[in-house]
Amino acid sequence: MNIKLFFHYISYLQYPLMIVALYFAFKPHFEGIEGDKESIDMVFKSLNNMLIFMGLAISFSTLQDTTKTQNKLSRKIWESPTKGKLFLIFMSIMTAVFIIYGMIGYLGETNAKLQELSIGIIVLGIGFIGMLKTAIEMFEYHRKDKHTTIAE
Repeated sequence: MNIKLFFHYISYLQYPLMIVALYFAFKPHFEGIEGDKESIDMVFKSLNNMLIFMGLAISFSTLQDTTKTQNKLSRKIWESPTKGKLFLIFMSIMTAVFIIYGMIGYLGETNAKLQELSIGIIVLGIGFIGMLKTAIEMFEYHRKDKHTTIAE
């Protein structure tokens, strides 16, 4: 079996992981949110679990084949030099915000719940690092201004 194809298939684990993240996002609504300490603890724990599973899902998505685009929208972004660069800048800023905010919260916060939530934000930021690398590869491979056909 082709190893690249094998990892491409593994990348589909992103979908069940994202479903688990969605479960944790809605879990407090399913169980009911009260104003007591237990409910607040449950909300923080669910939010942290959601961030961790989202980071894992994003990490698995980076295993996909970068020579193919998944849909027409991504093709439009990665083929355009301007749109691709803007999207990479946006992703870079988001990655930096998640990592920096997570580190500040983890190292500078004295509240244990917020420190734990910061771990989830850091995991999400790590997932974004991998996604940024994959996006750079897709941009390099798909942009029209870098690839010319033989007829040209």
